[in-house]
Amino acid sequence: MNRPLRADAQRNRERLLEVAAQAFAHDGPQVSLDAVAKQAGVGIGTLYRHFPTREALVEAAYRKELARLCDAAPALLETMPPDRAVRAWMDLFVEYMTTKRGMADALRAVIASGGNPFAQSRDRLIEAVTTLLTAAADAGSVRTDVRPEDVLAGLGGISLATPDPAQADQAARLLDLLMDGLRHR
Repeated sequence: MNRPLRADAQRNRERLLEVAAQAFAHDGPQVSLDAVAKQAGVGIGTLYRHFPTREALVEAAYRKELARLCDAAPALLETMPPDRAVRAWMDLFVEYMTTKRGMADALRAVIASGGNPFAQSRDRLIEAVTTLLTAAADAGSVRTDVRPEDVLAGLGGISLATPDPAQADQAARLLDLLMDGLRHR
């Protein structure tokens, strides 16, 4: 039976995941795990206690980023009107895709080793978008006939069309166009 982690061990794990996601996105799959541990402020033994393989760390970092994105949907709805929450979440999605794109080689290594980091991705994303669209439709700020799968396809297209951080302004304009399409019939 797994015991819950002590508070300090949980903090170390979270910090390792945060640093790893940034490192894999920025430096690719061959980033030194020693460097990840050092930047997280822990020893390499602590890293390996939490993540026995590089692939385990990559998969956990990816899942953490996915959870952060999906968990943002209800949090945004608590702090702003539904249509603004939808648009703010779109920005977060583009950031998530940038991180995921940077982690692509590392994620391919996980898949090659038999892992499936994407097992729950689509379902979690559909759930988050459905939560946002339902709230916005109930408030009368978006159309009621919008399918979450279509919104995700549009967001994916925008992310593919604007992969460079220097294209952030264009991505924002395209997200505004997508949002306008959700509002009007």
